[in-house]
Formats: sequence, C-alpha cells, structure tokens
Amino acid sequence: MAVAYADKTTLEPAPFIAVPPPGPHVRAAVARDHRVTSTSNTRPYPLAVRRAQGCVIEDLDGNRFLDFTAGIAVCSTGHCHPHVVEAIQRQSQQLIHMCGSDFYYEPMIELAEKLAALAPGNGAKRVLFTNSGTEAIEASMKLARHSTHRKWIIAFYGAFHGRSMGALSLTASKVRQKERFGPLVPMVAHADYGDVDSIEKTLFKREVPPDEVAAIFVEPILGEGGYIVPPDDFLPRLRELCTKHGILLVADEIQSGMGRTGRLFAVEHWGVEPDIICLAKGLASGMPLGAVIAGADVMQWPPGSQGSTFGGNPVSCAAALATLELIQEEYLENAARLGRVAMDRLHQMAEAHACIGQIRGRGLMIGVDFVRDRATRQPAPDLRDRIVEAAFKRGLATLGCGESAIRISPPLCITRSELETGLRVFEEAIAAAESERT
Repeated sequence: MAVAYADKTTLEPAPFIAVPPPGPHVRAAVARDHRVTSTSNTRPYPLAVRRAQGCVIEDLDGNRFLDFTAGIAVCSTGHCHPHVVEAIQRQSQQLIHMCGSDFYYEPMIELAEKLAALAPGNGAKRVLFTNSGTEAIEASMKLARHSTHRKWIIAFYGAFHGRSMGALSLTASKVRQKERFGPLVPMVAHADYGDVDSIEKTLFKREVPPDEVAAIFVEPILGEGGYIVPPDDFLPRLRELCTKHGILLVADEIQSGMGRTGRLFAVEHWGVEPDIICLAKGLASGMPLGAVIAGADVMQWPPGSQGSTFGGNPVSCAAALATLELIQEEYLENAARLGRVAMDRLHQMAEAHACIGQIRGRGLMIGVDFVRDRATRQPAPDLRDRIVEAAFKRGLATLGCGESAIRISPPLCITRSELETGLRVFEEAIAAAESERT
C-alpha cells in the first residue's frame, strides 16, 4: 500500500530499484559532499536521501529502500509521521525558540511532566533537556558528581556513550573513537559488560574505593557495541551494588528507550529503577532533543549549574509529545509483537545459513552476529560488511554494530508485511555474500 505523505503526495512501497545504486544523481551528490564535509563522517554505503515516509526511503535517483535503521534508532514513529509533522507545524507557527533555561513555555513543561510520570519508580522526578544523547550523558556526569560529592565514574567495555570529551571518556566501543584525542576526563574506570563481580573483585580492590564512585553508567542493551543483551541478573545485581555503596545508577536509554524494546524503557524488562535515565534518539522522531530524568532528590543543583540554549526547544518538545502519544497508543505493542516475529524468522534463517552466529535482542532492537564458522564462532566483519552492501543494492537499508553484527532496528511503525519483506531481502543478501566468499 502506498504511504500518504503529509503534503498529500505519496511514496510507493519499497524495495524498488529504478537504477542500480548508486545512480548518477547520488554519485554527483556524494562527490559534492566529499569535497566539503568532514572526513570523520562514516558512510557504509552511498545512500543520498531525497525524501522518506514511514519505513520507506527514496534516494535522489528514485530508488526506494526499506529502512531497517530508523536513522540509527531515531525515527521511532517512522519518517515524517503525519501526526508528528502536524505537531511540528503547529508549534512552529506559535513559538520556535525562547530558551527553556531562562524562560518558561508550555511544551517543555508538559513534556517534563510526562517523562517524570513515565520513568520507572514511584518517587518524584525532575527532567533536564538537552539537544542530544551525548549532551545528556555529559550533564549526567556532572549531576552525579555534584549530587554525591564523589569523582569516580564506572562504565563498561563495549559501551558507546558519545564522542564529546566527557562522554568519550565513558565510551569503550572502538579504539578509533578515542585515538589521538587524549587526555580524556580523568577518574573513569571500565568493567566487563554483564559482569558485576568484576567491579567488586577487581575495580574496588585494585583501582578505586567504592565510596569514591559517583555513578555507574550502563546501557541496558549495548547499542553500538553489538546489540548485546546482558544476563538476566546483571542489571538487578548492578542496582543492588549501587544501592549498597551509595553509587548512582545511570541508565543510558538513548538507543534502547522510547519503546524500541517493546517497553518504554529497556530497564523495565528487568524491573530495575535507575537513579538517572538518559534519553535522546527516538524521543522526538528525528527532531534534536535529549533528556535527563533523575530523582528529585538527585537533581538538586543551583541555578546556572547546567543549562542549554536550545535544549528543550519548543518545536522539538511538541514533536516529542506527539511521539510519546503514538508510541503509547500503538507502537509499543507493535514493537513487542513484531520483535517476536522477527526473532522467529531470523532463527529460521540461521538453520539455513551457517554464517549466522548469535541472534539477540528485545522488541525491535535485534542484533545478528556473523561468524566464519559456528564451531569457533570467530567473528566475520568482512562478511558482515558484504551483507550490508548486498542488502543496500537490493533496496534494504541496514547498519552494522559491534565487531561483526548487523542491527535490525526499523521504525516502530513497521507493518508485518514490511518486516517480512525486509527479512526476505536480508536473507537474499546473506546468500549473495556467502556465494561471494566461496
């Protein structure tokens, strides 16, 4: 079925390949881009987008791609959802900017009320708005140190928390992200993801006393590190450890939150209540917005301690309110239901393709590992990259994560038909990449 655009035009279904990608218009755009944009940008394949709607992306040559990336888990309600677009248009006609750090306006107050009410736990909450997930991490680092009067922070190997200097100090996903940027923020230690014992038995005995640790930052499910789901006792035991030593538990829900896992917050799968939650990505369906949600007793710092010129922008807040409405009313359940469908289908694929290693995830946050053989489970990043490329050529947009995984993270509005179509193309890409290897 064609997808209705907010401007009453239509975008037909995907995949549809009019010319082998990249076509001439895309190649021209890529050449222009490479002359003027930062060399730090990472583009896995030449997808130059003209427009998008729902789960469909159209490139400059008229090719249509089914989107299994959601703009890196950002377009939670799909591209240009009419309800979100209408909220943006309505708000932009009334108030575009006033700076929520200095003044008051209704969209920011209403969104803060909703997030404070929805966050896990019964205690009173406060909310600080930022422009991005990285800024939410930075603010949470400051808040943790301010609240506890302690300096040390613990994060985990494999984690990605951002690329600014503070957030980068927590990030431990790829060495490229840190090389030649030091010295970073001091008094940061790392532990093995999923291993609480390593904190008490190693860090607390050899590197940092627990009464000097302000916070432990954790992704409930590793994002860039490979879409890795931890053991079921990991987060509950981490909560117990933090409570025992007066350490704040900070949940980085930037990629896993806003319904992606079939729960509004991924920590809800394990019944854990963090002291601080960081949100961004899917919060406003593509508009720049991040948020820090903390207990009211934790978020007690004087005026001027933290602020943002654009954080909590009224247009972004309006988009977030529309996004929350859609997720709660429909897409939360859709993510849970279709996540089960995807997992079943991927396990069927694994029976036919020995290169598929572990399949893991919750809801529509699924990682598929690719290995050289199942006996040794040796990662196969080269094969993974060929599959991503083969999927692109066939009209399916995917992204890698971790050492050799591909993430399945479509918009939460995806239909069963679209999901099954995308998984069929995904399997075709696997078969094509396998044949190249042999």
